[in-house]
Amino acid sequence: MSARRPPRRLADALAETMRVTAPATPLAAAQAAWTEAVGERIAAEARPVAESDGVLTVSCSSSTWAQELDLLSPELLERLSEALSEADLPRTLRFRVGDH
Repeated sequence: MSARRPPRRLADALAETMRVTAPATPLAAAQAAWTEAVGERIAAEARPVAESDGVLTVSCSSSTWAQELDLLSPELLERLSEALSEADLPRTLRFRVGDH
């Protein structure tokens, strides 16, 4: 009879599944890095929802957040540049109010 491996933790198995099955797109890369790059507070109010031609569109919970993050966009791009590859890095961030 062969020896069985101990069971893996569900969280570890799900994390591996997500890593393997996630689409290899700039949007997926930005979504995966978003919370770590911008912080929990901003991530609670805004999230990347679309990417086209180097423009990452971020949906915000209110117009106040959209305006504030627009002012912070150079700093947010710098933080994202530390977390993303050159190929996945957006040129510009666009903020809009929407379903968050």
